[in-house]
Amino acid sequence: MAIDVNNESGTDIDEQAILDVARYALARMRIHPLSELSVIVVDADAMEQLHIQWMDLPGPTDVMSFPMDELRPPAKDDDEPPQGLLGDIVLCPEVAKKQGEEAPTGHSMDEELQLLTVHGVLHLLGYDHEEPDEKAEMFGLQAAIIDGWRTERGIEGASPAPTIT
Repeated sequence: MAIDVNNESGTDIDEQAILDVARYALARMRIHPLSELSVIVVDADAMEQLHIQWMDLPGPTDVMSFPMDELRPPAKDDDEPPQGLLGDIVLCPEVAKKQGEEAPTGHSMDEELQLLTVHGVLHLLGYDHEEPDEKAEMFGLQAAIIDGWRTERGIEGASPAPTIT
């Protein structure tokens, strides 16, 4: 996977963990290993501008996804996965920090950014959470990916509670 992480936020983040969890999520979803993804980390002002421009909503948000080739996971295990440009995920550490602190179990900004990265990947792959059944599927998959990644890395404890709205 060609994954670029570009931190423009001015906040120290665990870029390697974001790269690793994105790579793990894409592999778990069986996306072609030559596909490309960009993760951009921005400050609250930049995120607010994107949120207004693309969603017509005020204030900064936690994560935004901008798909390119609209890749989807293969329908069957023996299908060849598609290759292409997944698109961009934009993360905001300031919002992630606040959400992590406010989560029922409480977790770090970096843990929240990891969760948001997986959330963004799933949006790029066509998952959504507007309807209850879609939300159940997406958040279940998100938790399974985070739990699998944490287990593989030997990180103890439950995955962060989904704080994404």
